[in-house]
Amino acid sequence: MGFLDRISSRPKPSEPPESIDVTDKGEFEIAWAGGPRVIIPPLQLRDACPCAGCIEEGTGRKLLDTASIPADIRPLAIDPVGSYAVQIRWSDGHSTGPYSWETLRRASGLEPG
Repeated sequence: MGFLDRISSRPKPSEPPESIDVTDKGEFEIAWAGGPRVIIPPLQLRDACPCAGCIEEGTGRKLLDTASIPADIRPLAIDPVGSYAVQIRWSDGHSTGPYSWETLRRASGLEPG
């Protein structure tokens, strides 16, 4: 084993939330372990989509025009992706996410964006 093999280049993954629920208004209610319970409006979370269609992969430049998101956007389904993210199917037909725990923490205002 060489020197570089012993250096961990991966950041420690974010801890998963204790729960993710959708309120009657379509808002995301996320309870973070040992932390706060936050409410994220659906428009805000849809606008934070990290997929290659919404964010330019090489530069991180935002491609999604916030004004193009319908004001009445709602989640239709939320599915787990391994142990590190969720996939959200939106009422505008978008569903390519996935939203990692880190992405959800940033959207919650718990980590710098």
